[in-house]
Amino acid sequence: MTSEITLFVNPTAGRGRGARAALPAASALRAAGFSVRTVLGEDAADALARARDAVEEGTGALVAVGGDGMVNLALQAVVGTGTPLGLIAAGTGNDFARSLGMPLKEPAAAGRMIADALKCGRVRDIDLGRAGDRWFGTVLASGFDSRVNDRGNRMRLPAGRFKYDLAMVAELGALRPIPYRITLDDGDVREVEATLVAVGNGASYGGGMRICPGADLTDGLFDVTVVGDCGRATLLRIFPTVYRGTHVDRPEVSVFRASRVELAAEEVTGYADGEPLGPLPLTASCVRGAVRVVGP
Repeated sequence: MTSEITLFVNPTAGRGRGARAALPAASALRAAGFSVRTVLGEDAADALARARDAVEEGTGALVAVGGDGMVNLALQAVVGTGTPLGLIAAGTGNDFARSLGMPLKEPAAAGRMIADALKCGRVRDIDLGRAGDRWFGTVLASGFDSRVNDRGNRMRLPAGRFKYDLAMVAELGALRPIPYRITLDDGDVREVEATLVAVGNGASYGGGMRICPGADLTDGLFDVTVVGDCGRATLLRIFPTVYRGTHVDRPEVSVFRASRVELAAEEVTGYADGEPLGPLPLTASCVRGAVRVVGP
């Protein structure tokens, strides 16, 4: 394996934490004997093209510096290539890094861990989800949570996570059940009234909300969490338990496992790794061993 490592940097992640995190991460990698190049981009498409070029040129690893959105972009560049993906978590959610056990917002420590793992050959293949031509590592969200994202993305002010808190309050006021049609693998169509449906390759989204707590990155299956029709008061009681993953014990919540999931609902957008996929219907497949990652 070449000793050149490519840092794939989102300079705006976490209000500039991405750019700041790249420096100590690069220093740690260089101190371990690696040559480091940095890839930025004028926009997401340009950044992805540059990352793919680095992979095609034989970089020893692509190391994403930023949050889950940057990781999602990096996945599109390395999937199926055998090039290891490393993570320097410097965003807001960092759920993919959390699922891999990487240090969060400790770029020097993450850089040292990646360097040590590469030297020792400590890499592993994990599953990814695929919806259309897009790959994702954590959770495909739809329903109440995706509508919060939709509303937050339309808001110009305030900046940061606070606008999503306001968006959640607004969506609670408009809460209503969504008629879903869900097909798991080749089974029958399930018609349900639900608040949200989350398809998890990984366990968490939204910065540690363990919406699919039993999800395993290596079992070839999604965990599908369905939060049934519930009112505002019930949803507010359920919400804090999602951080512990104990919401799955409630009678309003059902969990299924499948390698292929079809979701259909009117006026619902699907989001994966926090990035918009497009309106439902969507079909997601869990692809075993789709990407090689560097980690503890």
